[in-house]
Amino acid sequence: MKIEVLTEYIRTRLNLDEFSSVDVSMNGLQVGRPGKDVHRIVCAVDASLATFEKAVEMKADAIFVHHGLYWGKPIPVTTMHYHRIATLVGNDIALLAAHLPLDAHPTLGNNATMASILDLKEVEPFGMYHGVNIGYKGILPNPLGADEIAAKLGLGPETGLHILRFGKEKISSLGIVSGGAANEVQEAITLGLDAYVTGEPSHTMHSYCQESKITMICGGHYATEIFGVQQMATYFTQELGLEASFIALPTAL
Repeated sequence: MKIEVLTEYIRTRLNLDEFSSVDVSMNGLQVGRPGKDVHRIVCAVDASLATFEKAVEMKADAIFVHHGLYWGKPIPVTTMHYHRIATLVGNDIALLAAHLPLDAHPTLGNNATMASILDLKEVEPFGMYHGVNIGYKGILPNPLGADEIAAKLGLGPETGLHILRFGKEKISSLGIVSGGAANEVQEAITLGLDAYVTGEPSHTMHSYCQESKITMICGGHYATEIFGVQQMATYFTQELGLEASFIALPTAL
């Protein structure tokens, strides 16, 4: 498959254009030789040198990540950035990224996948960010404790789990926004939800949760954002016939 075909698949499959005005990430193809053939692709959360070196070891033609290299401003190709680019170009590996589109996608995204794992009912868009909902909220089929919810999502001390236990012991309704979205607990409070699931905790939001009697489950930025890239690895194989796999490089943060 030509890199141009793969790029167009990601653009349309994840609705990249819908987020062009709200996402500072350069979504889509970030590094790649025109006309390159892609047979093997690896998926990861971060565009780090460790990810790139693992891709070289796995003889990948392309890498798909959630957190790419470019975030709304030019970066000099020196020091750390130079070594990253040099590793990609020197090994003829393309880099593609999808940030908010992969958070928000209704079937492949981080948040929709967590909602599915929890078997949420009455699922609706949630988590307004610059006029776009990037998360989901819903009702658990049976009330669960915060630890049970975390366990179902594979979140624990090793992923950086912090739980602010200020709400009901048994949780029925919750909102989900992966990654660094602690402030969005305010929307969960406004909607009267029992709990909120995100990645990173926030000192500022501690008192909000305490005074509003809501539980916030912070499972770790990395750990709450593996779901979308794992889904994409599956779909790259099922829909495109590519050899695809997920690179796990957890940070416990």
